[in-house]
Amino acid sequence: MDRFTSAIIVAAGDSTRMGYKLSKQLIPLNGHAAIEYTIKAFQSCALIDEIIVVARSKDIDDIAHIAFQFKKVSSVTAGGSTRVESVRKGIKAADKRVTHYAIHDGARVLITPAQIEKVLNAAYSSGAAALGTPVTDTVKVVDENGVIISTPDRSSMWAVQTPQVFEKELYRRAMKNALESGLNVTDDCSMVEAIGEKVRIVRGEYSNIKLTTPSDITVAEAFLAKRK
Repeated sequence: MDRFTSAIIVAAGDSTRMGYKLSKQLIPLNGHAAIEYTIKAFQSCALIDEIIVVARSKDIDDIAHIAFQFKKVSSVTAGGSTRVESVRKGIKAADKRVTHYAIHDGARVLITPAQIEKVLNAAYSSGAAALGTPVTDTVKVVDENGVIISTPDRSSMWAVQTPQVFEKELYRRAMKNALESGLNVTDDCSMVEAIGEKVRIVRGEYSNIKLTTPSDITVAEAFLAKRK
């Protein structure tokens, strides 16, 4: 079958934990806006057919100025009040030929074309796949008072990353259920899990961090400098 994969780059977060007035998508990393690195990786992946960027309304003009320098970018659209709503707006802007959605956090600027291709191929065969890495720290479950309740076996625990890739109809069913049930999730796999479907985890890279706190900027710049 002919595949058409739309990358939905979600860049509509409020950046509160970063502590900057500037959107973290626009923070300069080695002289370039953070979002530029993210878009460039998807632009360079041969399996990606179009790129849609979902941004905060107040960032639209600045991000569009950067995004439309890349040929695969077809739309820069305003996000919603929740992640689910922002992604919904992104998929509404997708080309009618779309067969798969690759949902990615815009703040994961260290994603590479090779990792994108790896998770796409897994989703093409299984219907749903996401990048992830085995947890290396010991994880504790604590109560509301900060007291340890249990220690899960970390051998079966993975930290999930993005891109998370889904076959179109599967993802639309999951999105419909999330909106109708008021499900507010932090990742798209959770929506698919909620309708009883399985998602395959593909081994990613520990370098695929998400810009969340100021220290992440230092780490990201070091990785980017090393790659150059």
